[in-house]
Amino acid sequence: MHGEYKVPGGKLVVVDLEVVDGRIADFQLAGDFFLEPDTALEAINEAVNGLPAESDAKTIAAAVKGALPEGASLLGFSPEAVAVTVRRALAKATSWRDYDWQIVHAKAVSPQMHLALDEVLATEVGEGRRGPTLRIWEWDEPAVVIGSFQSVKNEVDPENAKKYGIQVVRRISGGGAMFMEAGSVVTYSIYAPADLVQGMSFADSYAFLDEWAIIALKSLGIDAVYQPLNDITSPSGKIGGAAQKRLGSGAVLHHVTMSYDMDGQKMTEVLRIGREKISDKGITSAAKRVDPLRSQTGLSRAEIIEQMKLTFRSLYGATDGDLTDAEYAAAEKLVAEKFETEEWLYRVP
Repeated sequence: MHGEYKVPGGKLVVVDLEVVDGRIADFQLAGDFFLEPDTALEAINEAVNGLPAESDAKTIAAAVKGALPEGASLLGFSPEAVAVTVRRALAKATSWRDYDWQIVHAKAVSPQMHLALDEVLATEVGEGRRGPTLRIWEWDEPAVVIGSFQSVKNEVDPENAKKYGIQVVRRISGGGAMFMEAGSVVTYSIYAPADLVQGMSFADSYAFLDEWAIIALKSLGIDAVYQPLNDITSPSGKIGGAAQKRLGSGAVLHHVTMSYDMDGQKMTEVLRIGREKISDKGITSAAKRVDPLRSQTGLSRAEIIEQMKLTFRSLYGATDGDLTDAEYAAAEKLVAEKFETEEWLYRVP
């Protein structure tokens, strides 16, 4: 069995192993990481050999830590990274380049259509009718998109939302509310087979699925980093946040919204967020615009998106694609039956 794991912001970890009588055998660790002293490599190999094949990541990481010589230095990886890679090998996980990726950057649609498309396209990927896809959102209507488990009344001021013509919609993934106006944010969704994140915890998979975006932002001169559980941030403040949903069809939906240039005053009037939340979003004054992508790059939103698409293509060999008439039709049906209904919106009043 073979497993690979590119540590977000770090190095590639590779393992090869067999399972004999329910235990790990012939284990070999490799990669482009740095490790001192040399003898630590064999110590890690010996520690993993003989472990039960059903060992969880915590058990494997503890075995690796316990075997390290005193003063050992691991650069670009960690015992936890070794454990994730072992679990990926045992689960026969895939890697990005095992798939023919498409990038879809289609016409603007309503917020409800975006949410329906997320569910439709993730299901299509999980059931094998569509290849893994990166989709860039475009829209021309303002909205607040709340998480699957959030309370409408706790998150949104209905009077101010109505005053500004901002509708409220609910997505299928968890996490917090997103304040979205046309041209103010960069949002993308990834639809991938669950095998891509096999062996990873939810926390590990968030950083793994967004590493390409961090690389893209760094190429634009932004000192971006991933901050667990689900934030992309920089020294100048939070840039965006991710949310994720695993579907029974065998797919993972992962989407991210990053602030390009939002009206901070309007956001604080529409969203019921306290001072700590405001600070977390990089707003020092309620009247200040939230503009980390615009201010840190000096580029237009379109230019930033093009650089992100270029980065994704260069890393994973993606080609341009589009949505089918059948996918649009399925999403429109789902909007009518689910995403624009009061039953769905107020499932948590």
